[in-house]
Amino acid sequence: MSLQEIQSRIHTAEEKAGRPRGSVQLIAVSKVQPNDRVAAVLEEGHRCFGENRVQEAAGKWPDFATRYSELDLHLIGPLQTNKARQAMDLFQNIHTVDRAKLAKTIARLAQELGHCPKLFVQVNTGEEPQKAGIPPGEADAFIRECQDMDLPLEGLMCIPPAAEEPSMHFALLRKIAERNGLTGLSMGMSGDFETAVALGATHVRVGSAIFGARAYEL
Repeated sequence: MSLQEIQSRIHTAEEKAGRPRGSVQLIAVSKVQPNDRVAAVLEEGHRCFGENRVQEAAGKWPDFATRYSELDLHLIGPLQTNKARQAMDLFQNIHTVDRAKLAKTIARLAQELGHCPKLFVQVNTGEEPQKAGIPPGEADAFIRECQDMDLPLEGLMCIPPAAEEPSMHFALLRKIAERNGLTGLSMGMSGDFETAVALGATHVRVGSAIFGARAYEL
């Protein structure tokens, strides 16, 4: 499926939901994609991309940044505290703030560096033990903790359980965001982004539907 087709489907979903055109940002998930596929999407004019790993992004995007301006890079995978400084220099957005130690590290580095990416708190809406993220019942307190550190919280992110209807998870994430005064909702992927748009997503993360099957898995 082409980039244009995905964008058209997003615009249609926005219209059906009564939302302004362009209210949803498409993050092209370029993790483990060959550079030629990424370059092809860049050549089409798209500038918003998502990566899972800091090390992979560090080997890819500095070179692209010399050829393409106004890149908007989103870290959508787990972030280790020892990679936080590098991530803050590489990415304009971090979607996976999921524990106090990481939040405190980012706050300290923001003071040192004089800048900080936009941040999303990852909420484990399905409370799956194998997944990262703050449990829903602890989200309000953690959001307040981040705000007390003056972190630039943009919103919340979730990855629903694969075997469950995603809409109830998207609705839960939206409810948590609303009661905490947050407007960003990073939710929805290749198979369910239209449902996410209907439930208020501001960022959808689409990879294989744009790039095709990954060349390899990490």
